[in-house]
Amino acid sequence: MTAISLPSAMEFIWLEADLLDSHDYAAWLALWTATGHYIIPTERDAEDYAAVLNVVYDDQEMREARVKRLQSGLSMSASPAARTVRTVSRFRAMDGAAGVFVVRCAQHIVEYKYDRTRMLAADVLFWLVPAASGISLQRKVVTLINGDDALHGIGYLL
Repeated sequence: MTAISLPSAMEFIWLEADLLDSHDYAAWLALWTATGHYIIPTERDAEDYAAVLNVVYDDQEMREARVKRLQSGLSMSASPAARTVRTVSRFRAMDGAAGVFVVRCAQHIVEYKYDRTRMLAADVLFWLVPAASGISLQRKVVTLINGDDALHGIGYLL
């Protein structure tokens, strides 16, 4: 396993965004470690996400259940599926624990659904770890700029 560099982390993050925009959820799930967490907090400055209210706090089982609902066509928030385009930029390597490469970046998501287009913006933290396949996702925290406000119809993965 090779060490993770900022360019390889950026490539991984762009891949993750593309997989979500193309609704390739099986490939997206395969990016994660078994112990990884996908988090969308409601508090911008939260330090212990497990101790506060979150829009999403998914472990592997919950990520798989969320994907199953998205693909079932039975969820009102996912039927019809929103069309999204993500732009990820402003990458910055942060201090992480040994063996973990942490990247902070900005993400803009343009969503089209029900003849309506809207834009969401977020700061995103990725905890990446080396894996036999290259890089795996240990944690993703999507802090929406309006995450402490009413959020309507976010039935897709950010």
